[in-house]
Amino acid sequence: MNATIVVSIAMSIVAAATPLLLAALGELVAEKSGTLNLGVEGMMLLGAVSAAIVALTTGDLWLAAGAAALAGALGAGLFAVLTLSLTANQVATGLALTIFGQGVSSLVGKDFVGREVHRLPEVFPAALAEHPLARVLFGYDAFVYFSVAAALAVAWFLSRTRAGLVLRAVGEGDSSAHALGYRVIAVRYGASLFGGAMAGLAGAYFSLSLTPTWAVGLTAGRGWIALALVTFSGWRPGRLLFGAYLFGAMMIFELQAKAFGLTLVPPEALAMAPYLATIAALTIISAGRAGANLRAPACLGKPFRATA
Repeated sequence: MNATIVVSIAMSIVAAATPLLLAALGELVAEKSGTLNLGVEGMMLLGAVSAAIVALTTGDLWLAAGAAALAGALGAGLFAVLTLSLTANQVATGLALTIFGQGVSSLVGKDFVGREVHRLPEVFPAALAEHPLARVLFGYDAFVYFSVAAALAVAWFLSRTRAGLVLRAVGEGDSSAHALGYRVIAVRYGASLFGGAMAGLAGAYFSLSLTPTWAVGLTAGRGWIALALVTFSGWRPGRLLFGAYLFGAMMIFELQAKAFGLTLVPPEALAMAPYLATIAALTIISAGRAGANLRAPACLGKPFRATA
């Protein structure tokens, strides 16, 4: 295996990990505030179809990315109204949001299926990434660098800023935070909208860079892996960054095994590997001492009703 192949595999892992990282970061912030939104897959699909439609009709890829973030935020806003203002069950509403996103994306994107979208350009000049090893650092589009920067920014925000401490306080003890004068519902609305926007951007990465086209069910269940990553990371952005690239490597393993003619394992089993790894990771970290160290927000998924 020469250096060119190794570099190609490394870049493929980065590409596979980027949408997982974007979506999981948004969900991590939402869950830190005490909001459990299982509709990540639906918001990703809303973002993916919005980005594809805007890119194909206007040709402006950055406008398309903005439309994807807006679409994801609107989906999260609908979820927030139902669960935070109307105190609907968060698990059921999140699952309904996934179904809603699948249906709406299929409907509005039916005339755009299979149409090729211009791929996002690389950030750095081509001359800077001519050497195979240099391409590992300088051969990506803006989404890749943004995802890593976002992971660092979220880690700094949660641990080093007053707003981040308030958000964590709301997630750990909403009644206590309310008694101290913090607006619990407003904080959770903001966190939910951020999570939706990030999920929308994760979907946009599929239709603007990874594929790039629109197809029904384009995200192929990646939203569920992003949800699992939040738990896998113990709600810590640094671990989330590592986990996203680990699961990205699992996805690329399937493709590379086929490319190298690995026949000992059926192709169907290889395709299942990332999802089996998701289940295995959740099982392992939820058991025994590992489960005790998950540090899930104490108010995660619990409705809040302000008292006088």
